Amino acid sequence: MKRLWLLFAQTVTVLLAAWFIVATLKPDWLGRGRVPTGGGSVSIVEAPAVAPGTLAPGSFNAAVRQAAPAVVSINTSARHPASNDPWFRFFFGDRGEQQQTGLGSGVIMSPEGYVLTNNHVVEGADEIEVVLADARRTSAKVIGTDPDSDLAVLKISLDKLPVMTLGDSDRLQVGDQVLAIGNPFGVGQTVTSGIVSALGRNQLGINTFENFIQTDAAINPGNSGGALTDIGGHLMGINTAIYSRSGGNMGIGFAIPVSTARQVMESIVRNGQVVRGWIGVEPGELTPELAQTFGVKAEQGVIITGVLGNGPAASAGIRPGDVITQVGGQPTRTVAELLTRIAALVPGEAVPFTLERRGEAVQASVTPAQRPRPRQPALPR
Repeated sequence: MKRLWLLFAQTVTVLLAAWFIVATLKPDWLGRGRVPTGGGSVSIVEAPAVAPGTLAPGSFNAAVRQAAPAVVSINTSARHPASNDPWFRFFFGDRGEQQQTGLGSGVIMSPEGYVLTNNHVVEGADEIEVVLADARRTSAKVIGTDPDSDLAVLKISLDKLPVMTLGDSDRLQVGDQVLAIGNPFGVGQTVTSGIVSALGRNQLGINTFENFIQTDAAINPGNSGGALTDIGGHLMGINTAIYSRSGGNMGIGFAIPVSTARQVMESIVRNGQVVRGWIGVEPGELTPELAQTFGVKAEQGVIITGVLGNGPAASAGIRPGDVITQVGGQPTRTVAELLTRIAALVPGEAVPFTLERRGEAVQASVTPAQRPRPRQPALPR
């Protein structure tokens, strides 16, 4: 009998030892063949824990946190220009009092409250409201506009304003990553990303002076006047227009370089308007047809097809058929370059122009005048 108990005890001991080893080293063996019940657990795979504040690889969060607070939404309203006409009110009733509304974006450029946006965002507006990223709202007044570049400067009066950090748009390269920040369709502040698709885009028929940054970052209605930044959160341009057949984003957007926008803003704040040089010529691209018509042998430059009588160019001896190759020592290869160089001249200060006239180099000293402001169409009364 003792032998049986001893054998039984040894067997139980061995079985318990085996169960302990299996449970410790291979616990999954014990669960095989079990039917899961409602109280079972689900095996999931989780990413490793990340310390708070750590950015995901490739994240633009740092750039957004720096730039986004200085991008504002702009709401505008305007009454119909004929709403005060008694005959208009007689025929249209209360509809004459209905306000036309618009929306856009803007960028806070200084602690004093100067906001840069597009002229077409605020043009014709009777009331302008600026909404900050922190939800503060305030009215804004127009300091000045520049239809030639489609820029406008507003002024708001609030304390502790976030300010955009300006970058160097002249150092941008095709392929650089950029962010577009604005208020598309009025849904609220939105950030999209893309690359610089091209530089120096012109002859698009958008503005008088065109030197656009082209990007494939999504830009939609309501983004106008918003910021185009680099991945460091520095302002590179003011989003202005899109190429679209549907009215929505098609991957072709245009921004005014911050180098141009800054000059326009400073001139408006200082003078109330943009002061540009003007010489009174009608330039044209140097095509083989025009070269043959005027007997020009030059292969590079901008041909003058017309000269305004008694204008600065006429007074300096510039004639139709002359080819301007340099302004102030800087080459001019296209009409856009010539217009930009002339616009940058200081009225009243003589500047050397290099011309080619029937195969000979000619020097002319031109004293530019101030460019006349474009005439605004009269509103019906």
